[in-house]
Amino acid sequence: MLDAIVKEIEHSKNYLAGETIHTIYFGGGTPSILTADELKRIIEAIHHHHHCDVQELTLEANPDDLTTQKVNELAALKAFGLNRFSIGVQSFFNEDLQYMNRAHSRDEALSAIKKVQDAGFDLLTIDLIYGTPTTTNEHWLQNLETAFALHIPHLSCYALTVEPQTSLHQKIQKKLLPPVDENLAATHFDILKIQAEQNGFEHYEISNFALPGKYALHNTNYWRGVPYIGIGPSAHSFNGRERRWNVSNNLSFVEGINTNNPNLETETLTTAQQANEYIMTSLRTMWLSLIHI
Repeated sequence: MLDAIVKEIEHSKNYLAGETIHTIYFGGGTPSILTADELKRIIEAIHHHHHCDVQELTLEANPDDLTTQKVNELAALKAFGLNRFSIGVQSFFNEDLQYMNRAHSRDEALSAIKKVQDAGFDLLTIDLIYGTPTTTNEHWLQNLETAFALHIPHLSCYALTVEPQTSLHQKIQKKLLPPVDENLAATHFDILKIQAEQNGFEHYEISNFALPGKYALHNTNYWRGVPYIGIGPSAHSFNGRERRWNVSNNLSFVEGINTNNPNLETETLTTAQQANEYIMTSLRTMWLSLIHI
């Protein structure tokens, strides 16, 4: 897989017609299972095949992956541009984490955040989930207060959604777990907006809150229609006119790359479609400007 990813980076070198790469994001899966050397190899490949002026390099991580040894190894990647972590905390209450079938505990989440901060990474975001049946209004408020007390400059907060054919969906169908209450989620969202504003956070995207100047540069580029390259299985790319996406099967992805016949689909957008997409994504943010169109 790693060889195929590096090879796809080379194959994609002309996709953005020489535009400069300003952000790199390791995510959409569990990139924290990669070693520091494996991550370094990918970063070096990006710099070798693309013109780069990287301002933000983010690594998504599960709290249970961020052991002391792992964080110490990753700290060495500062020299290669790593400057931001996105940690999938979800909640600081164990009953919520158990409901969501998460592998980590509250203490592991707190420990992971502290280790990353102690390693000198001050650009940090965490994911929090609201609307979980096990999360009372008071517990949701405590989740937010914990995040603020930890001096985390960015929050990504999402309403719990139950995807079909997941373990959670099956347990709810069998009445082994309580279902999601949309009214509870709406109440939690109201609490979120109030608390974020009181703590100096800007609600700059429907699910994202940040202290001034601490926006997620990479994700903001998506919402503002900036071209990007996606690497790996299921990854999407957009060059301003064409959208393409890789097969979601790992073996098919690797086989396609190795035979120089990438397994992907493409879609060329009309001018009207480009405008519609810009409006749709911009409506999620505080930056909608019809001048762009």
